[in-house]
Amino acid sequence: MAQRSSRKKRKQRQRSRVDSPSNPPADSDVDEMSRGYARGRAKDEAARAALKPLRRGERPTAVTVAAIVAGLLFAANLVALGVGYRDGESQELVSTIAGAVLLAVMGVGMWQARYWAVLGMQALLGITIVFGSLALIAAANVAAAILALAIIVLAGTLFWFLVKAMARIQMPQRPGSG
Repeated sequence: MAQRSSRKKRKQRQRSRVDSPSNPPADSDVDEMSRGYARGRAKDEAARAALKPLRRGERPTAVTVAAIVAGLLFAANLVALGVGYRDGESQELVSTIAGAVLLAVMGVGMWQARYWAVLGMQALLGITIVFGSLALIAAANVAAAILALAIIVLAGTLFWFLVKAMARIQMPQRPGSG
């Protein structure tokens, strides 16, 4: 019963705050907010403490997978370039070559566990997810919808695993370096 009355009082305070925005927040609200921020900072610190720095020459599995994917996409671009080239399409030729070079540079950078390369791959995956979502919205048949959904799921999964790998790559101190 006591819980119900305190819940009612909280709801009334919230309603009165919404009704009159000129009222400054109560001290209890500020304290509650600062406790929430403190809990968030504690969770962040715990997550950072749980990360293990990379050993010299080590590469996270997600980064290795992303480097292989970049290599396969590079090869696919070269094959598409060789098979589909026609005279008079110089703009498409240049964009295909630029994309292939970008994938090659990112693949080599990720193979060496470079932060900038992983960040670039994540940007490319993010763009892929957005375009895959747009393709899913405009899918004309079930096969197109399944293909778009597969692209979204695969790109999203790789993106998700690269986040933690980026944190490990970015860690400032490695074991044995002091």
